[in-house]
Amino acid sequence: MTSRPLELALEASFEQLSAAVPADVGIAIARPDRTYSLGRWWSGVAWSTIKVPLVIAALRSDWLRAKDLAVKVITESDNRASEQLWSGLGDPAEAARRVQGIIAEGGDAATVVESRRLRRGYTAFGQTEWTLQRQARFAAELPSIPDSADVIDLMQRLTAGHKWGLAAKGIAAKGGWGPGKNGYYLVRQFGIVPTPSGQWGVALAAEVHDGVFETGIDVLNTLSDWLLSRLPGLARY
Repeated sequence: MTSRPLELALEASFEQLSAAVPADVGIAIARPDRTYSLGRWWSGVAWSTIKVPLVIAALRSDWLRAKDLAVKVITESDNRASEQLWSGLGDPAEAARRVQGIIAEGGDAATVVESRRLRRGYTAFGQTEWTLQRQARFAAELPSIPDSADVIDLMQRLTAGHKWGLAAKGIAAKGGWGPGKNGYYLVRQFGIVPTPSGQWGVALAAEVHDGVFETGIDVLNTLSDWLLSRLPGLARY
């Protein structure tokens, strides 16, 4: 049974970290036995993190058509290529249904993929509301989803400009980012973290107050450092 003092120490450590960064932050961790979160930020739009289930759905639908586009979508987060994959899944409602089905296979039956283009200049699917806890559970289950192996491999081969946060540590990960409507800027990422007690799904987010993407990257690097340095304690949390 986890000791309450250990929980309090971890929570206090994360509160101290949260107070030291110029952002609202959160971390969710999905282990085989439980899923939990730390921090005040807990949900928002998925941005490019949604491209992982999108690519799996596209590869299932038409592997030959999707395979080269998939490389660009995951390793470079290419929006034009992702729109091509999306359109290949049918009309927007059908495409959303297929991507949502992949997310459900990952243990998240609650997230609803957005099919409408809610903001000019941005993808419809990127505006899907995805909580950190549900995303972490999807990450934990991702290796067991059929046709995910190639996508996980691509998540370990991100281009240099995308190797931040968990990806900078060699972890299979995918990030997403974009401006909020309040002047803030959201940077988030999820990944599959190997631990002595198995693979964990982890989701991180920073909504930075200065509205600058690079600030979000710096904060996610800080969150990743904190997380990985405290894995032994988190295993007993």
